Amino acid sequence: MIDMLRQWYRRHFTDPQVVILAMLLLAGFLIIVFAGRILAPLLASVIIAYLLEGAVAKLQRLRVPRILAVILVLLGALLATLAALFSVVPLMSQQVTQLVRELPGMISEGQKLLLQLPERYPQLITDEQVFELMGAIRAEATQLGQQVVTFSLASARHLVDVVIYLIVVPLMVFFMLKDRDQILGWIRGFLPRDTHLASEVWGEVNVKIASYVRGKFIEILIVWVVSFTTFNWFQLEYAVLLSFMVGISVIIPYIGAAVVTIPVAAVAYFQFGFSSEFAWVLVAYGVIQFLDGNVLVPLLFSEVVNLHPVAIIASVFIFGGIWGLWGVFFAIPLATLVHAVIKSWPRSLPPGSPPGDPPPSDGDADPAAAIPARDSA
Repeated sequence: MIDMLRQWYRRHFTDPQVVILAMLLLAGFLIIVFAGRILAPLLASVIIAYLLEGAVAKLQRLRVPRILAVILVLLGALLATLAALFSVVPLMSQQVTQLVRELPGMISEGQKLLLQLPERYPQLITDEQVFELMGAIRAEATQLGQQVVTFSLASARHLVDVVIYLIVVPLMVFFMLKDRDQILGWIRGFLPRDTHLASEVWGEVNVKIASYVRGKFIEILIVWVVSFTTFNWFQLEYAVLLSFMVGISVIIPYIGAAVVTIPVAAVAYFQFGFSSEFAWVLVAYGVIQFLDGNVLVPLLFSEVVNLHPVAIIASVFIFGGIWGLWGVFFAIPLATLVHAVIKSWPRSLPPGSPPGDPPPSDGDADPAAAIPARDSA
């Protein structure tokens, strides 16, 4: 067993580039896990600055000075955020409050519907099972209402922290964008000079994540607007709230669409009952999901994230379990990072090679044979 571990260590960690990459990944993971809450404003500023850097670079290619490009991009982002806060957020908050108030009535209507099941299908469900199910639903609804109230009170208590973040984070983003080269040069001063493996991984991840985030933002906006237009055309209640949930659900592949179907169908049923309007709402919602998954996603993310659906779902559960909502939001970029690391990680030694010898480099292999292997990874 010890010999196997020794051979595995020599096979993978005798290359200094592998050690550097592993140390950087471990350091980033430990910082986020153990100091994520303390450094939340800094991490948020880094992410926002990274997302806005693409727009700044585009303005620079148009011969706009960097300081002016930073100011224009940051002002545009702040104005868009304030417009959303003062237009959409109050309306959504009003609809959430109204939904919580009407929730007991919806539960009563659902109970009447469920009580008819034992009469129609006595061999499948009994009265005791219905009462147990309704008790569980009432308990969950009560807990949900308490969480909404607690969240409101907690938000009021931490209003000062929110105001501080609204001031500190934009300032940090401004200086990170303005002094980007100086900050990156200072960070490189602590790293070894030769970091070509880490640079190779970051180069691939940077291109894919930038394209993914840009495409995901466009996808959320399109799905949100189309869903709101559709729900509003059917005069469905809580159209703003439901369309927002449908738009945000695209962040969680496969799972989000299935979860959001429940509130959409419930609101449509309690408003229209089993009628043609109810059926048309569900059909329209299904068409939106179909077009999103089969037209919009391939169009926006073609060759950007080449991950198997099982890997995507597993990354949502793994990173969501570690970092909660933020882990779910960044599950695909983090899975892309893992994929890039695995792809660039040196392979095992060929059979018959001594355990202490380093693996053959790319320069020793035939370039014509290496290209198909890299593309197929």
